[in-house]
Amino acid sequence: MKILTILGSPKKSGNTATVLSMFEEKVGTEHDVERIHITQHKVGGCLGCMKCQEKKDEPGCVQKDDALTIFDKMINADAIVYASPLYCWSFSSQIKPLIDRHFCLVSDYGTPEHDSLISGKPVALLVTCAGPIEENCDAIQGIFAGITAYGKVEAKGNFILPLCTTPDAIGDEGAELAANLAKAITG
Repeated sequence: MKILTILGSPKKSGNTATVLSMFEEKVGTEHDVERIHITQHKVGGCLGCMKCQEKKDEPGCVQKDDALTIFDKMINADAIVYASPLYCWSFSSQIKPLIDRHFCLVSDYGTPEHDSLISGKPVALLVTCAGPIEENCDAIQGIFAGITAYGKVEAKGNFILPLCTTPDAIGDEGAELAANLAKAITG
């Protein structure tokens, strides 16, 4: 299985990267894992030009930036893990432009012909946050539910590590979360 992980943290070695590494180490012995650290790529925000909707068999975005390469990797992956620290109850600003650009992966939304170039792929959400899950992570989970429905992917769950303050304090809770994510995504 080819698993693509997308790290949306501004930090290369922060909490989210640490838990994502635990997951990647767990599945990397049996599966091909590739990480994209979004801060190492240039991804502009969606322009709302609708040009991408003219093509159904490829991401027809007019912007020639790294999003097209990332989308190609997503299309060719067997599973995708989105990883983001919680920022203002949602995704980090680093990964948000890529999420907005998912528009070019989907065609005929709201019709019986609704389809997606990543349709049917197992996907999961990994989140780290300094606060609790309750009354803190509702928005990001709702947004992810919308993304999965829109992309016609198979949601494998939201894996959230609360009260996460520093990478060296993650410990057993992070390892358990990574193991549960590994079970869910590899089925």
